[in-house]
Amino acid sequence: MVSDLSHRILAGQGRRPADLVIRDVGLLDLVTGAVETTDIAVVGDRIVGIFGRYEGERVIEGQGRFAVPGFIDTHLHIESSLVSPLEFDRCVLPRGVTTVFCDPHEIANVLGAEGLSYFAACAEASVMDIRINLSSCVPATPFETAAARLEIEDLLPFLAHPKVHGLAEMMNYPGVLNLDPGILAKLGAFSDRHVDGHAPLLRGAALNGYLAAGIRTDHEATSASEAMEKIRKGMAILIREGSASKDLDALAEILNADTSAFVALCTDDRSPLDIVEEGHLDAMIRRLIAKGCPAHHVYRAASLSAARIFGLSDRGMIAPGWRADMVLLDDLKACRVSGVIAGGRLVEPAIFAARGVVAPVGLDSMKAAPVSPEQFRQPAGHGNGAVPVIGVKAGLLLTAALEATLAELDGEWQPDLSGDVLKLAVVERHGRNGNVGLGFVNGFGLQRGAIASSVGHDSHNITVVGTNAADMAAAVNGVIERGGGFAVADEERVTAALALPMAGLMSLQSFEAVVHDLETLVAAARALGCTLPEPFLQLAFLALPVIPHLKLTDRGLFDVDRFAFVYSEEA
Repeated sequence: MVSDLSHRILAGQGRRPADLVIRDVGLLDLVTGAVETTDIAVVGDRIVGIFGRYEGERVIEGQGRFAVPGFIDTHLHIESSLVSPLEFDRCVLPRGVTTVFCDPHEIANVLGAEGLSYFAACAEASVMDIRINLSSCVPATPFETAAARLEIEDLLPFLAHPKVHGLAEMMNYPGVLNLDPGILAKLGAFSDRHVDGHAPLLRGAALNGYLAAGIRTDHEATSASEAMEKIRKGMAILIREGSASKDLDALAEILNADTSAFVALCTDDRSPLDIVEEGHLDAMIRRLIAKGCPAHHVYRAASLSAARIFGLSDRGMIAPGWRADMVLLDDLKACRVSGVIAGGRLVEPAIFAARGVVAPVGLDSMKAAPVSPEQFRQPAGHGNGAVPVIGVKAGLLLTAALEATLAELDGEWQPDLSGDVLKLAVVERHGRNGNVGLGFVNGFGLQRGAIASSVGHDSHNITVVGTNAADMAAAVNGVIERGGGFAVADEERVTAALALPMAGLMSLQSFEAVVHDLETLVAAARALGCTLPEPFLQLAFLALPVIPHLKLTDRGLFDVDRFAFVYSEEA
């Protein structure tokens, strides 16, 4: 350690060669916004010199490029990329994301502590610095059938793990406000750690009570006024731009010189198609700059502010003594990445080939029995034709509580394709009870067929939307046969599918293979008339009873505003 420290000190003074030098690169100053051409010297995993001329064992020519600190995704679920954490590492690190704060909430809901252990092992093997915030709400609520449960005694053994950072999104804000003993035990155990928030639309005195619990961040703000109230009350805002949840346009105006220390970026849930077609945090950065946010404020939010908000004091700047996480850009405003240094190492294919192997888990998590069309026939037992309908809008996790007048035939409510009111169901898949929750949804646009997914936040039962019961059964059975995944069905047969056998959430294939299959799936869904740009991720959130306003679980239709089932017998 002393010899390493001596090497850094001497190399920083130019008295001995550095391990790595980036020559003549335009360094963006996160404080002033100025760009100055300089060498950057690195020893081991640390930057040792800037604003001077250095010699090194390896030299990378700047060639007119710019250098900015490595990007930090402050909240995401790697499972939503549909690939393993190590495959995510291989495909996202080259886009400049050198650190992520991951909540393995999805796999934890299916496999419990086994899922946490798997992610911890992957985090130790990855090149990207994967930090884990332990899942705080497994299951998210008592209003759905889950496979696993994590109490405080299940989390405590992970506290000493070097990759475990804090407690992940505290979604059960009613539990916080109403002093749920289990929630209070978790908050107390993590009182000296970072605690992530999850508080959509929470404001006023209720927000004060929630923050009094020591919760410090939120990625659920969907308006500038909501975000600013939270910032003024000491909460850091993580601007989110996922695939199903798109808040960047609404929140861009809050990012300025006064607030940038309190703002960071996150993707939450991002589809492989969006990663390939648009990018990851790089896509957010270029869009924020294009909307008029000063570049250095945006890059500060993507790095230094993120690090400080989460208590990482060793990264977020390109300066002597700081961790050598850097991104080389051909274009500063367009955030066009052409090189990445992670922990002092140039990111290239060989760096991934040298990683260890972590065996997949949860390959037998699909416990559901095959279903029949009869299970998706909805009896006309409520109301006089006026039926509650979940309203979906592209880019929003918030759903509307709508109502539609539906026709009745043979004692069943019928979908209304002309009004875009489709059948919706959630099938319990963990072998607990075989529940099938039934409802209706607006916003998918299907004119025939059905689409189904075993990715169904947060308990990950099978969610299916369709125009008729026979195709819904075919789609669900297609998912069951593959051990989990996505399926599109038409005329009672599966026309496209993607197998996700790892906990019903992740593929065993390469990122590129998953992208290819997803493209086929989306094309098949559009052939049925689907109008949503990201139908499978949108479908996945229809069973999440912690985000307003109306949702469907395997136990029935749920009013999130009242935190109660719409029909009392479902409770």
